[in-house]
Amino acid sequence: MNKEYINIALADDDEDDRFFFTEAFEELKIKNRVSTYKDGIELMTHLEATDLLPDLLFLDLNMPKKSGIECLKDIKANAKFNDIVIAIYSTSSSEEDVEKTFVLGANIYIKKPNDFEKLKKVLSEVVTTNWQYHTSGLNKENFLLRL
Repeated sequence: MNKEYINIALADDDEDDRFFFTEAFEELKIKNRVSTYKDGIELMTHLEATDLLPDLLFLDLNMPKKSGIECLKDIKANAKFNDIVIAIYSTSSSEEDVEKTFVLGANIYIKKPNDFEKLKKVLSEVVTTNWQYHTSGLNKENFLLRL
C-alpha cells in the first residue's frame, strides 16, 4: 500500500454506518479515497467492472441481496482480487462468524465500534498495518481486532 493514497472500499447496507465510516477517514491524517456500496451486489458489480481495485475492503456480513460471506467467497475465488486486503466489519462478534470468515480467507475481523473516536482508532490501526507481514503469519489470535 505504498503509493500516493490508499484506495478503500466499504460494503454496508446501513446508511449511517457508511456516513460515519467516510467521516472517520476524512478526519484521519491518511491519504485515502473511500468508495461505499450499499449491498454485496453493488460491490461485486463494481469490482468485476474496474481495474482500480481497493487496497483495503471493509465488508459487512449482514447485507440484503448478497451477504458479506457470499462476497468474501466470490472475491477469494477470483485471482483478479488476490491483492485486496479484506476486513470483516460487522456488528456480530459470534464465534461462528469469526471462525467462518477466518477459514474463508479474510485478513481481519472488526466488531463495529459504537463510538466515533473508537471507530477512528480502529480504522487507523487497520490502515497502518503492514499487511504483507501480517498475513504471512496469520493466525486466529491476530485475526480478531480488539481495541
